[in-house]
Parts: sequence; C-alpha cells; structure tokens
Amino acid sequence: MSLFDFVRDIGNALFHSDEEAAGKIKAYIEADNPGIDNLEVLYQKGFVTLRGTSHSWDAVEKAILMAGNVKGVGKAISEIQVVDAPTPPPAELQSAGGGAATPVDYYVIQQGDTLSALARRFYGDGSQYMKLFDANREVIKDPDRIFVGQKIRIPQP
Repeated sequence: MSLFDFVRDIGNALFHSDEEAAGKIKAYIEADNPGIDNLEVLYQKGFVTLRGTSHSWDAVEKAILMAGNVKGVGKAISEIQVVDAPTPPPAELQSAGGGAATPVDYYVIQQGDTLSALARRFYGDGSQYMKLFDANREVIKDPDRIFVGQKIRIPQP
C-alpha cells in the first residue's frame, strides 16, 4: 500500500457531496483509464483508496495522480495489485510491492510555473515541455493549462 499527499482544496471539482465522490472519481479515472482493471474507488473525508489490478506501475502512478488532483482529495491510497509488471515499482510505490525505483520524481505546481519553465528547470531545455505533458496526459489535458497545487510526474532525462 502506498500513500500520496495532495492539496485538498485545489483541483478538478468533480463532486458536490461526499456521497457522490467515489462514483465521480471512478468515472473520471475510467474515462481516461491509464491501465487499471476492476477499479474500485472508496472516498471518506478527503481520503481516496484505489483498488483493482494493473500490469504497469506507470498506470498505478497515473491513477493515483488523477484521483489526488481532484478537489476535495487530500490523500490517495493505492491498494492496486500489480501483476506481471516488466519493471520494478517506483520508490514511492515500493511498499506496495518492493523492488528498485524507476527514474521519476513528483512536483507540485507553484504560482508562475509553466511546462516550458519546468522543462528548462529539470532538463535544461524549455522545448522539452512535451516530455512533461506526455508523462501527465491523464492529469494535464492542455499543456497551456496547469494549476497551482497540481501534482505531476517529472520523468528523469
């Protein structure tokens, strides 16, 4: 099991009451399904628990980020079982299954950030912004529209 923290009062406003939260978050993830089978979403007081199966740690990361970047979610817990994965889990997910880390970091968007500025910061070249966009397509729908508090993946060069 792994736990990720998020900014609870920032993100996509998908639900208006706690009772509808789990269904709305599940539908949101499934609409752009990163590779999770038999997805279950539980929501309670800002905590989301994701269950299901996947063949990819990358898919698990993306599902966690999709759930966590929803307004009203402060923590996302993954209980997604990864089967037959060709690569070991990232360091942040090691408690979910052990193994070595894959080269990815996380970053919380700050005021004034753009993907090109982040690409310049992390890769030394602003034109590499599409690498960031591609790694976060489930969370970022338009490379010109990111928001403060959003957590994204930063793949290593």
